[in-house]
Amino acid sequence: MKKLFLLIALFLCTFAVFAQSEKYMSAMKDKIAALDTTRDVTSLKDLSASFERIGDAEKNQWLPYYYAALAQVNAGDFIYIANVSNPTELKNLDVLADKADQMIAKAEALEKDNSEIFAVKKMISSLRMMVDPMNRYMTYGPKAQEALDVAKKLNPENPRIYLLEGQDKYFTPEQFGGSKVEAKKLFEEALMKYGSFKPASDLHPNWGKNTAEYLLSQIKP
Repeated sequence: MKKLFLLIALFLCTFAVFAQSEKYMSAMKDKIAALDTTRDVTSLKDLSASFERIGDAEKNQWLPYYYAALAQVNAGDFIYIANVSNPTELKNLDVLADKADQMIAKAEALEKDNSEIFAVKKMISSLRMMVDPMNRYMTYGPKAQEALDVAKKLNPENPRIYLLEGQDKYFTPEQFGGSKVEAKKLFEEALMKYGSFKPASDLHPNWGKNTAEYLLSQIKP
């Protein structure tokens, strides 16, 4: 009889874990899909909060916090595009970067030495730099490069590394080290890496290919 009760308890426990896992997978898939298509700052902040809640509920999953950080960075990019000539509004990027730092730190506490995490760290440093590039480059430029170097060392096959490098070359004026020629090479390398890249699961990072294709198309032959 005791064995029967034990088997029933084990079955119920396994079923509960499975149900929780299915619920987690479903929630994450929906929000990751939304992250790929959302272009609204408020909606991106809401997505970040949703990912954070999932992370707080799951306790041992790093991906929700990773995507929470990424959503904050994406929101910052749209704020920058809309206010590139408005320094007052650009100061708001620091608030988003602070939140992104909190989220990526939680992700890293659960997942050490991950290339994707360091790629987002690079993006956060770049976001801070965009507040005042002339005065912040010496502080955040090296931090961004250091994070990207670590990301490449951890996984040189990560296509997002080359996308981010290409974006730096593409958007930086030539007098400060930018180059459309170099950007083109980096976008092409990124796309080659995307062609062979296999994410660890349906939830793992697999973003950026469309951006690389679009920016490459904007470079004249």
